[in-house]
Amino acid sequence: TAVRVALRTQQILAYETGVAHVADPLGGSYYVEALTDQLEAEAEAIFARVKEMGGVVAAIEAGWFQREIAQSASRFQVEVETGDRTVVGVNAYVEDDSDPIEILKVTAEAERSQRERMARLRARRDQQLVDSRLAALADAARAGHNVIPAMLDAARAYCTLFEIRQVLEEIWGSYREPVFF
Repeated sequence: TAVRVALRTQQILAYETGVAHVADPLGGSYYVEALTDQLEAEAEAIFARVKEMGGVVAAIEAGWFQREIAQSASRFQVEVETGDRTVVGVNAYVEDDSDPIEILKVTAEAERSQRERMARLRARRDQQLVDSRLAALADAARAGHNVIPAMLDAARAYCTLFEIRQVLEEIWGSYREPVFF
């Protein structure tokens, strides 16, 4: 409801921005200027750190960005869980009357039905066209070209997402998210 949105907006401003900790946050905009200066200094420190590592590509290859993001997310989560950081609707002003999200459960019957539909699709599609479109996709990927047009052509020939992914994985391998602690 509109009343709840208005209330949550006020609570977010009060508790999540820290604006209530300052007598006059916009008075002469000194507070905003101080926050801007702090943000700029922190950004410049990050830029300097990236430069020390040899640039953005070197930092990416070293996993620095992912590690920083993972550590920041972990700190944030701990702060929320311990109550050191207030997040309205998560650890403060949480409403118990919210409707639970219904979880989709795929039944054995639905799975069987989908498998039958896939079998019918594979039986009626032009397999030579499928093979040629998948080969064209592989050629585009190997050549380093934009693969989207070839993927669209493959989809139009009723290649499955699995088949398209399989072709690309054979050429590029599969991505594995590195774990950082």
